[in-house]
Amino acid sequence: MFKVRSLMFKVSFLIITSIIFLGCQKKEIKKQETPQIIPVKVSRVELKELVESIEYVGNVKAEDEVIVYPKVSGKIIEKIKQDGSPVDKEEIIAYIDRDEVGLKFERAPVKSPLAGVVGRIYVDIGSNVGTQTPIALVVNMDKVKINLDIPEKYLSKVTLGQFAKISVDAYSGDCFMGLITKISPVVDLITRTAPVEITLDNPGHLLKSGMFAKVNLIIEKHSNVPVILKESVIGKEPDTYTYVVEDKKAVLRKISLGIRQGPYYEVKEGLKEGDAAVIMGQQKLYDNAPVNAEEENAIEVK
Repeated sequence: MFKVRSLMFKVSFLIITSIIFLGCQKKEIKKQETPQIIPVKVSRVELKELVESIEYVGNVKAEDEVIVYPKVSGKIIEKIKQDGSPVDKEEIIAYIDRDEVGLKFERAPVKSPLAGVVGRIYVDIGSNVGTQTPIALVVNMDKVKINLDIPEKYLSKVTLGQFAKISVDAYSGDCFMGLITKISPVVDLITRTAPVEITLDNPGHLLKSGMFAKVNLIIEKHSNVPVILKESVIGKEPDTYTYVVEDKKAVLRKISLGIRQGPYYEVKEGLKEGDAAVIMGQQKLYDNAPVNAEEENAIEVK
């Protein structure tokens, strides 16, 4: 009788243990089947104006400048102009005492071939000069120019009369506007670039010949186009994607990108204004993954 009771107890224990074990297993399976909600941060697609530009550096140069040479040899006996002096065309810069034997003493003038400013006087009184000796540099600073070498891949987007933004270290924060006035019809076979000239009006002669300039050349502008932050973009063209939150799920979208400006990309295909593109948390995402999305302004996306 005792053995029967003992056997019944053991059987009951095994049955209860199995039920408890199976119950725990079901709970564990149920827990594993519940997908994890992934926290993400999103930014709404907006309509903006984007511009694509290329940046170069160059040197400011007077539109007209000339080095003045004497027509005779001799010794400098008088300087009429100094560095920075305004000068008219044919106005005298200096006088030379001609050293030719047998000639009656007569001062020979050195004249400016153009109107402008004396940029530099290269000689002192008493200097012996010849016809190959530079006397002065004369510049016309009413207009200045900057010469650049543009890669051939951009030449189709560069046109005469196109605007360029110029900045120089001497006037930090100020912007000067110039125009493309020359485009070479010939591409250099070695560098694959073509010379381009930008001309600027220079009232007050703020820009000096020789200044180092930074040039921003706008080559394309798109207005009222949908844009996303660069953090949203996955992959590289032509295989680019982004996750969009819809009904609290992350949906993978293939997108086509256009021009870029700063942190923004133009979206040509795949997104529309108002879409919530994921900008943080993509590493754990998969298509149709449940998400808890928060906008940059902390508004929950539903």
